[in-house]
Amino acid sequence: MLTRRHFTLTAAALFSQPIANIAHAGPTSNRSKWDAWDAQITPVDFDPATSNPWGLHRRFLPQRVQANDGLKVGDIHVDAVARYLYHIEEGGTAMRYGVAIARGNLYEPGVYTIKRKSKWPTWTPTPAMIKRDPHLYEQHADGMNAGPSNPLGSRALYLYRGNRDSYLRIHGSPSPRSIGGRASSGCVRMVMAHINGLYGNVAKGSTAHLHAAEDNITASS
Repeated sequence: MLTRRHFTLTAAALFSQPIANIAHAGPTSNRSKWDAWDAQITPVDFDPATSNPWGLHRRFLPQRVQANDGLKVGDIHVDAVARYLYHIEEGGTAMRYGVAIARGNLYEPGVYTIKRKSKWPTWTPTPAMIKRDPHLYEQHADGMNAGPSNPLGSRALYLYRGNRDSYLRIHGSPSPRSIGGRASSGCVRMVMAHINGLYGNVAKGSTAHLHAAEDNITASS
Protein backbone atom coordinates (compact mmCIF):
# COMPACT_ATOMS: atom_id res chain seq x y z
CA MET A 1 0.00 0.00 0.00
CA LEU A 2 1.36 3.45 -0.92
CA THR A 3 1.31 5.98 1.85
CA ARG A 4 0.98 9.74 1.21
CA ARG A 5 4.61 10.14 2.31
CA HIS A 6 5.76 7.46 -0.14
CA PHE A 7 3.89 9.14 -3.00
CA THR A 8 5.41 12.53 -2.14
CA LEU A 9 8.97 11.17 -2.12
CA THR A 10 8.44 9.21 -5.31
CA ALA A 11 7.02 12.26 -7.13
CA ALA A 12 9.93 14.40 -5.98
CA ALA A 13 12.41 11.86 -7.33
CA LEU A 14 10.47 11.57 -10.57
CA PHE A 15 10.49 15.29 -11.35
CA SER A 16 13.88 16.34 -9.96
CA GLN A 17 16.00 14.18 -12.28
CA PRO A 18 14.73 15.53 -15.61
CA ILE A 19 15.09 19.11 -14.37
CA ALA A 20 18.74 18.48 -13.53
CA ASN A 21 19.30 16.81 -16.87
CA ILE A 22 17.88 19.68 -18.96
CA ALA A 23 19.76 22.44 -17.12
CA HIS A 24 21.82 24.39 -19.67
CA ALA A 25 25.30 25.39 -18.59
CA GLY A 26 25.75 27.95 -21.37
CA PRO A 27 28.71 28.43 -23.71
CA THR A 28 32.25 27.98 -22.38
CA SER A 29 35.79 29.16 -23.03
CA ASN A 30 38.44 26.50 -22.51
CA ARG A 31 41.42 28.32 -20.96
CA SER A 32 43.73 25.41 -21.66
CA LYS A 33 43.36 26.16 -25.39
CA TRP A 34 43.90 29.93 -25.28
CA ASP A 35 47.62 29.82 -26.10
CA ALA A 36 47.09 27.38 -28.96
CA TRP A 37 44.27 29.52 -30.36
CA ASP A 38 46.45 32.64 -30.15
CA ALA A 39 49.16 30.84 -32.09
CA GLN A 40 46.61 29.63 -34.64
CA ILE A 41 45.38 33.15 -35.51
CA THR A 42 48.80 34.86 -35.45
CA PRO A 43 50.85 34.79 -38.67
CA VAL A 44 54.31 33.23 -38.55
CA ASP A 45 56.98 35.86 -37.77
CA PHE A 46 54.18 38.34 -37.16
CA ASP A 47 55.05 42.01 -37.68
CA PRO A 48 51.93 44.15 -37.13
CA ALA A 49 53.10 46.82 -39.59
CA THR A 50 53.84 44.45 -42.48
CA SER A 51 52.26 41.01 -41.99
CA ASN A 52 49.23 40.77 -44.24
CA PRO A 53 48.10 37.23 -45.09
CA TRP A 54 44.53 38.57 -45.12
CA GLY A 55 45.07 40.70 -48.22
CA LEU A 56 44.02 43.95 -46.55
CA HIS A 57 44.71 47.35 -48.03
CA ARG A 58 48.00 48.42 -46.46
CA ARG A 59 46.40 51.43 -44.77
CA PHE A 60 44.47 49.06 -42.50
CA LEU A 61 47.63 47.59 -40.97
CA PRO A 62 48.55 48.93 -37.51
CA GLN A 63 50.51 52.18 -37.60
CA ARG A 64 51.68 54.71 -35.04
CA VAL A 65 50.44 58.14 -36.12
CA GLN A 66 50.34 61.69 -34.80
CA ALA A 67 47.20 62.33 -32.73
CA ASN A 68 45.17 65.49 -32.87
CA ASP A 69 45.64 67.91 -29.98
CA GLY A 70 43.47 67.66 -26.88
CA LEU A 71 42.67 63.95 -26.96
CA LYS A 72 42.78 62.02 -23.70
CA VAL A 73 45.48 59.38 -23.33
CA GLY A 74 43.96 55.91 -23.16
CA ASP A 75 40.77 56.77 -25.03
CA ILE A 76 39.66 54.98 -28.16
CA HIS A 77 38.23 56.81 -31.18
CA VAL A 78 36.54 55.02 -34.07
CA ASP A 79 36.45 56.92 -37.36
CA ALA A 80 33.41 55.56 -39.17
CA VAL A 81 34.36 57.26 -42.43
CA ALA A 82 37.92 56.02 -42.87
CA ARG A 83 37.28 52.75 -40.93
CA TYR A 84 40.03 53.40 -38.40
CA LEU A 85 40.31 52.83 -34.67
CA TYR A 86 42.77 55.06 -32.79
CA HIS A 87 44.14 54.30 -29.33
CA ILE A 88 45.56 57.54 -27.92
CA GLU A 89 49.06 57.25 -26.41
CA GLU A 90 51.36 59.38 -24.30
CA GLY A 91 53.45 61.90 -26.20
CA GLY A 92 50.85 62.94 -28.75
CA THR A 93 50.73 59.72 -30.78
CA ALA A 94 48.09 57.09 -31.40
CA MET A 95 48.07 53.51 -32.62
CA ARG A 96 45.81 53.25 -35.65
CA TYR A 97 44.08 50.04 -36.74
CA GLY A 98 41.74 49.16 -39.58
CA VAL A 99 38.22 48.16 -38.57
CA ALA A 100 34.86 47.15 -39.98
CA ILE A 101 31.73 48.82 -38.66
CA ALA A 102 28.07 47.88 -38.62
CA ARG A 103 26.10 47.50 -41.79
CA GLY A 104 23.19 49.74 -42.70
CA ASN A 105 21.74 51.74 -39.84
CA LEU A 106 23.04 49.36 -37.16
CA TYR A 107 26.11 51.50 -36.43
CA GLU A 108 25.47 53.45 -33.20
CA PRO A 109 27.65 56.55 -32.76
CA GLY A 110 28.14 57.64 -29.19
CA VAL A 111 30.41 57.79 -26.16
CA TYR A 112 30.84 54.54 -24.28
CA THR A 113 32.79 53.20 -21.32
CA ILE A 114 34.79 49.99 -21.58
CA LYS A 115 33.66 48.24 -18.40
CA ARG A 116 34.66 44.70 -19.28
CA LYS A 117 37.41 42.96 -21.24
CA SER A 118 37.55 39.31 -22.20
CA LYS A 119 40.07 36.95 -23.76
CA TRP A 120 38.57 34.34 -26.05
CA PRO A 121 35.02 35.30 -25.15
CA THR A 122 31.88 33.27 -25.65
CA TRP A 123 29.06 34.76 -27.70
CA THR A 124 25.28 34.73 -27.64
CA PRO A 125 23.26 36.66 -30.23
CA THR A 126 20.76 39.15 -28.83
CA PRO A 127 17.02 38.58 -29.33
CA ALA A 128 17.01 41.55 -31.74
CA MET A 129 19.70 39.91 -33.86
CA ILE A 130 17.79 36.63 -33.96
CA LYS A 131 14.57 38.40 -34.93
CA ARG A 132 16.30 40.46 -37.62
CA ASP A 133 18.36 37.63 -39.16
CA PRO A 134 17.00 34.28 -37.94
CA HIS A 135 18.76 32.39 -40.74
CA LEU A 136 22.10 33.58 -39.35
CA TYR A 137 21.58 33.59 -35.60
CA GLU A 138 18.71 31.35 -34.50
CA GLN A 139 20.95 28.28 -34.52
CA HIS A 140 23.17 29.98 -31.93
CA ALA A 141 20.38 31.15 -29.59
CA ASP A 142 21.89 29.15 -26.71
CA GLY A 143 25.34 30.65 -27.28
CA MET A 144 28.58 29.64 -28.95
CA ASN A 145 31.71 28.39 -27.26
CA ALA A 146 34.90 30.44 -27.54
CA GLY A 147 37.37 29.66 -30.30
CA PRO A 148 38.81 30.93 -33.59
CA SER A 149 35.43 30.62 -35.36
CA ASN A 150 33.48 32.47 -32.65
CA PRO A 151 32.13 35.82 -33.98
CA LEU A 152 33.82 37.74 -31.12
CA GLY A 153 37.17 36.23 -32.00
CA SER A 154 40.16 36.32 -29.69
CA ARG A 155 39.48 39.44 -27.61
CA ALA A 156 36.52 41.68 -26.83
CA LEU A 157 36.07 45.10 -25.24
CA TYR A 158 32.52 45.55 -23.90
CA LEU A 159 30.93 48.97 -24.36
CA TYR A 160 28.58 50.38 -21.73
CA ARG A 161 26.40 53.47 -21.46
CA GLY A 162 26.60 54.30 -17.78
CA ASN A 163 26.00 50.98 -16.03
CA ARG A 164 23.99 49.52 -18.92
CA ASP A 165 25.55 47.10 -21.35
CA SER A 166 25.00 48.45 -24.86
CA TYR A 167 25.64 44.99 -26.35
CA LEU A 168 28.17 46.69 -28.61
CA ARG A 169 31.72 45.35 -28.65
CA ILE A 170 35.10 46.10 -30.13
CA HIS A 171 36.26 42.62 -30.97
CA GLY A 172 38.36 40.34 -33.11
CA SER A 173 36.71 38.72 -36.08
CA PRO A 174 37.07 35.38 -37.86
CA SER A 175 36.26 37.33 -41.06
CA PRO A 176 39.33 39.58 -41.43
CA ARG A 177 38.55 40.36 -45.07
CA SER A 178 35.57 42.39 -43.84
CA ILE A 179 37.95 45.03 -42.45
CA GLY A 180 37.37 48.36 -44.16
CA GLY A 181 33.71 47.62 -44.83
CA ARG A 182 30.33 47.62 -43.16
CA ALA A 183 29.69 44.09 -42.06
CA SER A 184 28.65 43.63 -38.43
CA SER A 185 25.36 43.80 -36.52
CA GLY A 186 26.52 46.80 -34.50
CA CYS A 187 30.00 46.00 -33.24
CA VAL A 188 33.41 47.26 -34.35
CA ARG A 189 35.48 44.43 -35.85
CA MET A 190 39.26 44.06 -35.93
CA VAL A 191 41.72 41.49 -37.20
CA MET A 192 42.29 39.07 -34.31
CA ALA A 193 46.08 39.42 -34.38
CA HIS A 194 45.64 43.21 -34.23
CA ILE A 195 43.22 43.35 -31.32
CA ASN A 196 45.50 40.98 -29.41
CA GLY A 197 48.13 43.74 -29.51
CA LEU A 198 45.65 46.46 -28.58
CA TYR A 199 43.92 44.54 -25.80
CA GLY A 200 46.66 44.67 -23.18
CA ASN A 201 47.07 48.44 -23.61
CA VAL A 202 43.40 49.30 -23.00
CA ALA A 203 42.39 49.79 -19.37
CA LYS A 204 38.93 49.04 -18.05
CA GLY A 205 37.15 52.34 -17.49
CA SER A 206 38.56 53.86 -20.67
CA THR A 207 36.25 55.82 -22.95
CA ALA A 208 35.43 54.72 -26.49
CA HIS A 209 34.16 57.37 -28.90
CA LEU A 210 32.29 55.95 -31.87
CA HIS A 211 32.14 58.93 -34.19
CA ALA A 212 29.32 59.53 -36.62
CA ALA A 213 29.97 59.16 -40.31
CA GLU A 214 30.15 62.92 -40.82
CA ASP A 215 32.72 63.52 -38.05
CA ASN A 216 36.33 64.41 -38.81
CA ILE A 217 39.12 61.90 -38.26
CA THR A 218 41.05 62.19 -35.01
CA ALA A 219 44.64 61.65 -36.14
CA SER A 220 46.83 61.59 -39.21
CA SER A 221 49.79 59.59 -40.39
